[in-house]
Amino acid sequence: MSITSAAELSGMQKISEAVASTLKQMRDYARPGMTAKELDEFGGKILHEMGAKSAPRLTYGFPGWTCISVNHEVAHGIPSDTKIFKEGDLINVDVSAELDGFWADNGGSFILGEDINNHQPLVDASKLILQKAISRIKGGVKISEIGRFIEMEARKSGFKVIKNLAGHGVGRSLHEDPHEILNCYDHENKQRFRKNSVVAIETFISTASTYADHGKDGWTMTGNKGGFVAQHEHTIIVTDGKPVILTSANEIY
Repeated sequence: MSITSAAELSGMQKISEAVASTLKQMRDYARPGMTAKELDEFGGKILHEMGAKSAPRLTYGFPGWTCISVNHEVAHGIPSDTKIFKEGDLINVDVSAELDGFWADNGGSFILGEDINNHQPLVDASKLILQKAISRIKGGVKISEIGRFIEMEARKSGFKVIKNLAGHGVGRSLHEDPHEILNCYDHENKQRFRKNSVVAIETFISTASTYADHGKDGWTMTGNKGGFVAQHEHTIIVTDGKPVILTSANEIY
C-alpha cells in the first residue's frame, strides 16, 4: 500500500507496534525446555490482547499464531508441542498480523541461551545486512539492486542467501505488490521502490543452502543443502530519504 493520509499512517503504526512488541516479548520469553507451541500461545495471547489477528492463520489457515522455525528449519515452521527448545538452539520467530484493516510483518532469528553451536556470526550478519539494505532504500531505487547488495554483503561475510524467499509489499493485506524483494539480483525485475509505499524487507542469510524446499507437513521449509539460516525482517515506509522503520520496537538492532 501507499500511505496517503494521517489515518493510514496511524493504522500502520498501530499494527506494526503490535507485531514488533509481540516479537520482542516472545524472544524474551523463550527458554530451554519450552515447546514451540507454548511460545506460540504466548505470542497469540499478546496479539489477541492488542486486538490483532494472526496473519498466517487468517490468510492461509496456518496451524499456529506465529511461525517458529528451529535450527535446520528455514521458514514457516509449525509451532508444535513436540518441538522442544534446547540451549544454543537457533530459533526464528516470524510475527505478522492484521488490525483494523492494516497488516504488518516482522521476524528475527536469535540464539537461545549460550551460543554453544557458534551461530552468532550468522545471526549478526543477517541483522547487519538488513540494517545496511534498509538504509539504501528510497523512492526510485531498483528493487533488484537491493537484492544484489544483500547477496554481495552475505558473500563478503562468508555466507550465502536463500534465493526463493523474499520480502514483499504489505499494508492492506499480508502480501502485496511488489511481491518479490529478493535477497539476490534478478535482472528481469525492473520495479523500483515507490515513495510512501509500505514494504516488508527481510534477509535470509545461509551457511550452506541457496534454496528452501517445503517439507512433508506442507508448511515448514528447509534448505536444499542443509546448514542454517538466519532471518530478520522489518516493515518500513519508503521515503525520499531515510526509510521509516515501523517495527523498530522489536529491537532487532
